Amino acid sequence: MDVDKEARSALKGQKTLCVWFTGLSGAGKSTLANLLDKRLHEAGRHTYLLDGDNVRQGLNRDLGFTETDRVENIRRVAEVARLMTDAGLIVLVSFISPFRTERRMARELFAPSEFLEVFVDASLAECERRDPKGLYAKARRGELKDFTGIDSAYEAPESAELRLNTQERSAAECVEIIIERILRD
Repeated sequence: MDVDKEARSALKGQKTLCVWFTGLSGAGKSTLANLLDKRLHEAGRHTYLLDGDNVRQGLNRDLGFTETDRVENIRRVAEVARLMTDAGLIVLVSFISPFRTERRMARELFAPSEFLEVFVDASLAECERRDPKGLYAKARRGELKDFTGIDSAYEAPESAELRLNTQERSAAECVEIIIERILRD
């Protein structure tokens, strides 16, 4: 193809990037991704936010929450994110993505300088306290099976580029840290 990622990025005046937010439900991934999306948009950057909610309504509506389905969910999301970076976009991916193997697979689709893993860290107790969608309560009552952190494992990143503890920092502070990292690279 004659028009490549570099040409598309140059036209947009930006470097392509995939910012991959991972963490437990309720840790603050979507909040941070949304705030970052707003800030980048205000700065004239071309972005797209892939979130569990918008992807599961369409592309991945045929998937459940078994371990096999979760792996496929992340595989599809990673491929879409790669295509979007090929289009010259800054892609924000906000998914629990509980398994290290799948996050590694996602990372391998990108050049090293195009992938920024952000571990949005909060304790299970804090995530349950926040419980924005009431999912932990349902999981504790046995109404929701294979829920990450309750009856399905979450494997915390061992070497994410950023680890942001949302119990210790505000969302605004976390987004500033991400922006500083993006601008530095």
